[in-house]
Amino acid sequence: MQASGRHAGLGLALISAIAFGGSGVAAKPLIEAGLDPLHMVWLRVAGAALVLSPLAWRHRDLVRRKPLLLAGFGLVAVAGVQAFYFASLSRIPVGVALLLEYLGPALLLGWIRFVQRRPVTRAAAAGAAVAVVGLACVVQIWAGLSLDLLGVLLGLAAACCQAFYFVFADQGSDGDDLPDPMGMIAYGMIVGTLVMTVIARPWQIDWQVLGGDAALGDLMVPAPVLLGWVVLIATVFAYLTGVVSVRKLSPQVAGVVACLEAVVATVLAWVLLGEHLSTWQIIGGALVLGGAFIAQTSRQTAPGVAEPVAALDRDPSKV
Repeated sequence: MQASGRHAGLGLALISAIAFGGSGVAAKPLIEAGLDPLHMVWLRVAGAALVLSPLAWRHRDLVRRKPLLLAGFGLVAVAGVQAFYFASLSRIPVGVALLLEYLGPALLLGWIRFVQRRPVTRAAAAGAAVAVVGLACVVQIWAGLSLDLLGVLLGLAAACCQAFYFVFADQGSDGDDLPDPMGMIAYGMIVGTLVMTVIARPWQIDWQVLGGDAALGDLMVPAPVLLGWVVLIATVFAYLTGVVSVRKLSPQVAGVVACLEAVVATVLAWVLLGEHLSTWQIIGGALVLGGAFIAQTSRQTAPGVAEPVAALDRDPSKV
């Protein structure tokens, strides 16, 4: 039962990474068609909040039971990651900003070890290290070595927010008062929308862009189709599978597997948008895959040997 739960968790973590990774490929044509990046983020989060609003009503008891968790998830795991990442993009190269954001899993290991005082397996730490090196190759960090200090700090802030996404997703998984993932995500999107409304000022959106077509490689695709993909697949579906995977795995393992999102985004950009994929990016992708494989082996122990607390299997019946 535990093995099946672990395999299901790994599968969901991979699916979540693929879904998240497809967001950039669908959003980039809309941005190139004239949509402001922050407006794209607002449409993504607000659209997800609208889709999930019936579930928010269904799970309205969460507002009473878990108000701080819902507020933290929306403020940090939804709005924080997006806002800090796009702020860093305005000051440093895209690849460097992406690498800094995906230092989140490494920061997560530090949080587990030094704040929660829970053991971190060597395999998870080694997997995170290998994945970070692979990410450096994927984004080709050497292409933008002249960095702005504030941009770097903003990128690290995005990484911290990403780390707390896994912390918040894991909250309550060891107890009986387990918040429903759909309700948690629904309220997270609502809170995130409120925060992003202040930042993005959506009343300035150029709605004409969404009424036309956008170029996806050599294809012209209706803008609403691309927006629908970003909202339904790259946000609602990606967050749901991601939260459930954290509960079936441990945050440290799910965090390393999530690094695959950057690889997926790069490959999809190569296939669909015709962006060049260099030898170093291929090598980096292989390293990230290797890091994810190493991290997930932290859950396999010999019979009779206790696992570290942070790597214990979740009871699948609780999810």
